[in-house]
Amino acid sequence: MTTTRRAPPLLIAWRGATAVAPAHTIPAYEAAIAMGADALGLEVHVSADDQLVVIGNPRLERITDGRGAVREHTARELKRLDAGGWFGRRFRGQRLQTLSEVLERFRERVGFAVVLPGGSTLFPGIEERLLTLLQIYAVGERTLIASVDHHALRKCHDLDPETPTVALVAGRVLAPAALAPPGVLRGVGMPAGLATAADVAAARDAGLDCYVGVVDEPAIARELAAWGVAGIATEHPDRLRPVLMSVPSPLGGDPS
Repeated sequence: MTTTRRAPPLLIAWRGATAVAPAHTIPAYEAAIAMGADALGLEVHVSADDQLVVIGNPRLERITDGRGAVREHTARELKRLDAGGWFGRRFRGQRLQTLSEVLERFRERVGFAVVLPGGSTLFPGIEERLLTLLQIYAVGERTLIASVDHHALRKCHDLDPETPTVALVAGRVLAPAALAPPGVLRGVGMPAGLATAADVAAARDAGLDCYVGVVDEPAIARELAAWGVAGIATEHPDRLRPVLMSVPSPLGGDPS
């Protein structure tokens, strides 16, 4: 996945198409791809046996019939849980996926944006495990690694400079170039509700792509695309795909 900004922006299905299927399940990913998503936005946590498991919360109660922290259970134990029944009866029996399973199933069909909850300070060796999986499935160049832990991003860059890294921030950034030493980051990710045209321009001036999310309203997506953002995360890829395809590149050129 190149982070050279293009038009239309990269359409990232955040946790899959979660408006029609439970987050981080195979039906949600399949629906997102069918809706035209360019990449799947994946959050990972670490199991007791150090497997990367795709789930959006460090605890199990919210979206499974299990209890406790992901970190307290082995991947085999986690695979026994129902991760879809909370969304609707037809999704009962959907299972949590390891990152390896997701990469293997979808690597030929879509890119990925993997969000790390933290680096080795919290999860020893997480960066090495992630980069090893990306190398095994040959998806490093089509994957963004994003995190609020900028030290983890630095380590990922040191392990594989070719895999793009994106620093997640909770608000506006006064000096994008100061987020990391030159060459470490490919982009910055910020909340769409706080981003301004000036922020996007500042990121571009610092040599960084700008990613925003979560956006579900077509009008907002159109405005962000016109500013030149590199990617937009959404729970509704079907709403945004037609809009983004119609937005001309702020740098000129063919948006197709």
